[in-house]
Amino acid sequence: MNCPRFVAAVVLTIVMLASVNRTLGAGNASEWQSLSPGLDLRLLALNASNSPGGRWITVLRIDPKLWELQMVGTGLSGEQRGHTAREWCEREKFTAAINAGMFGADQKTHLGYARFREHVYNNRVNTYQSVAAFDPPNPQGHPRFQIFDLDAPGVSFKNIQRDYASVVQNLRLVKRPGQNQWGQQAREWSEAALGEDDQGRILFVFSRSPLSMHDLNRELLSGGIGLVAAQHLEGGPESQLYLHAGGKELEIFGSFETSFREDDKNPAAWPIPNVFGIRPRSSKAQN
Repeated sequence: MNCPRFVAAVVLTIVMLASVNRTLGAGNASEWQSLSPGLDLRLLALNASNSPGGRWITVLRIDPKLWELQMVGTGLSGEQRGHTAREWCEREKFTAAINAGMFGADQKTHLGYARFREHVYNNRVNTYQSVAAFDPPNPQGHPRFQIFDLDAPGVSFKNIQRDYASVVQNLRLVKRPGQNQWGQQAREWSEAALGEDDQGRILFVFSRSPLSMHDLNRELLSGGIGLVAAQHLEGGPESQLYLHAGGKELEIFGSFETSFREDDKNPAAWPIPNVFGIRPRSSKAQN
């Protein structure tokens, strides 16, 4: 570990979170902070949490008309080892990055179906009911980003594959139009999630504070962010979010996971094989 860099990252994270918290105010009535056109940040204060890791959920809202969503991983780069979200951003010139989903014992293979344009990370469709689709060849005929429920009437996985160049399947958290799909349970973890709001915008969601997924969904659905659908990306110490925009830098990563690491002492982001990243669209591509 590069200690000076790690200390700097921690200081930057603390300073930015404190600054955002002051700017946005307390509670769920806080406002979005604009970092760049089509890119906004908000902290949702948790209504009920006695757990470590902070008392808020970080939400990055992304307009897909102005920002391009991509998936990148070691399956495409040919590397044997993953990188942190920060490192993926530095390598790929992303403005922000978050986990792309859970992966197999080989530390590489995405667990659900995953295709990013011409590259297929995993061609096996499993039982996960949530599919994030982006890169439509016809942006005028289809939303630039949408989370589909495979068990919804009229939804066909084959049609999603036809209509979108990039398709990623993950475990479902919230079913459209805002239905909490998790019953209460004792297991809790830090969480990275992908969401869609009622305007079709992308949401990168992160909570260091461990929650059951039932409670996380409840917090998000009552948080005034317009959430209509969401999928689980990663939990525990492997979950992370990195952002560098508007003159601010934020690196946050998880720690607690029931039956795996039951503490809030994880001091650094772990390497991960696959991430979702964003970068600004060109003016031509916005049309």
